[in-house]
Amino acid sequence: MNEVTDELVFVPLGGLGEIGMNMGLYGFGPARKKKWLMIDCGISFAGPEQSGIDIIVPDTSFIEKMKNDLVGIVITHAHEDHIGAVVDLWPRLRAPVYATRFAAGLLELKKLNEYGAPPIPIHVVGQGKTVEIGPFSVEFVPVAHSIPESCALAIRTPLGTIVHSGDWKIDDTPGIGRPTDKARLTEIGDEGVLALVCDSTNIMRDGVSPSEEEVAASLEEIIRQATGRVVVTTFASNVARMKAVAMAAQAAGRKVVLVGRAMDRVSSVARECGFLDGVFPFLSADAFAHIPRDQVVVLATGSQGEPRAAIARISEDEHPAISLAPGDLVIFSSRTIPGNEREVGHIINNLIRQGVEVLTDRSALIHASGHPRRGEVAQFYDWVRPTIAIPAHGEEIHLSEHYAFARDRGVPHVMKARNGDIVLLAPGEPSIIGQAPHGKMAKDGNLLVKLDDDAMRARQALAFSGVVTIALAVSTKGDMVGVPDVVTNGLPSRIKDGSAMDALVDTVLFQTFDNLPKQKRRDADVVSTAIEKAVRGAVSQAWGKKPAVHVLVVEV
Repeated sequence: MNEVTDELVFVPLGGLGEIGMNMGLYGFGPARKKKWLMIDCGISFAGPEQSGIDIIVPDTSFIEKMKNDLVGIVITHAHEDHIGAVVDLWPRLRAPVYATRFAAGLLELKKLNEYGAPPIPIHVVGQGKTVEIGPFSVEFVPVAHSIPESCALAIRTPLGTIVHSGDWKIDDTPGIGRPTDKARLTEIGDEGVLALVCDSTNIMRDGVSPSEEEVAASLEEIIRQATGRVVVTTFASNVARMKAVAMAAQAAGRKVVLVGRAMDRVSSVARECGFLDGVFPFLSADAFAHIPRDQVVVLATGSQGEPRAAIARISEDEHPAISLAPGDLVIFSSRTIPGNEREVGHIINNLIRQGVEVLTDRSALIHASGHPRRGEVAQFYDWVRPTIAIPAHGEEIHLSEHYAFARDRGVPHVMKARNGDIVLLAPGEPSIIGQAPHGKMAKDGNLLVKLDDDAMRARQALAFSGVVTIALAVSTKGDMVGVPDVVTNGLPSRIKDGSAMDALVDTVLFQTFDNLPKQKRRDADVVSTAIEKAVRGAVSQAWGKKPAVHVLVVEV
């Protein structure tokens, strides 16, 4: 009888080859009877090419087939790209969730705000604590990041220990929460680390990241010198930055107005956890009109150019409660995420047109990244000393650069893993041994559908070239009855020669019908197909784009 051999594998379903939508699986056990541990369950945001879609989540079909063997979902921290898909995907997974108090609090709020969200079993785990989850022993190691209670995970198994870094940086004065626990990570390295799965976001940048304490001091000086209203827009989840702005406002004798639902939610959980102790209560937007302009600081959402967020509406002078004037100051205490440059630039240009001064991280120390630069990553490798390195949390360029970096550090095995790869960590030589189904699903209203679903493709086509809908009635003798009903959506009203698009469609419709033999006019399918093809061709020739054409023929 063959001896059953346990395996330890890593299967990323999101976050390797992209920034966002983080989800990783660790499997331990015999080849076909593994127990699985999920790390993070995040979202990414749809681009302009996904019309009508806001949120993208990982395709979990691989683990859904084995959900009875999914022993837990562990959350490293509370950013949306790590926690945002839990409410939508949990009904497909139904495993207990493990998170720190702050992450659990935000998850509970999100669950309450989602209509019909199921009861999700959430186990609160303190930083520095260890929890046993099936065959996995998971230690929540404190790390500094741009949100409270972030953790690296030391995942111990009979075949070795994995350090899953999550998002982190080295910051001895993080403003809120505990710094990265260098001593504990070094101890874990001394025990022996089989594999390190590590953040690659800032691997292209040399040196080390500035501290939140330095940013807080800079913000305090800028706000102290301001003479008009001050608006600070930053990531809603950055509680340390929120507190730094609030303390700077208090030092300058100013009151803080909080604007944006996301900031309201985060601040309420942060106060419950004690992270805003010493900070005066924030005021609502309604108080803005009653505060002298040299005595107010507004904390606003929308630093990444989100179109309906507070700072976007303020820049358009469309916010119901907040308005600015020449001499006021807007501080973008954030770094623009690649892909958002146009939207952020639009907001900045609108503010400048209003005569408002705009300050960004290009001209002042008003932001510090939550991710490690090369110098910090080098220190992490020195602490942990892994046998295997797997670059994660990055686009192709980041992962490739991190791969070369890890090889230069002398790591024995560096893996080029991407979403869907089944990576054998132990026993034996680490290697990619297969592919798991993976991909992206769109949150379409209240539904989750695959991004390559026919409906999604049709939606994009409609957004690109519009639709023509035609309804007509034909008698049993093959004669048209009444006047056809024609509706165009998304097409230009006139073509190049100045004639109406509607007139072109009408002309082609009647010509096509009249040119059909009477016997064929009695066949609704033949009539529908002929008119659809002719109208699409004529519009394409006149416009250069092919619309979707739908023809309904009713026999009377």
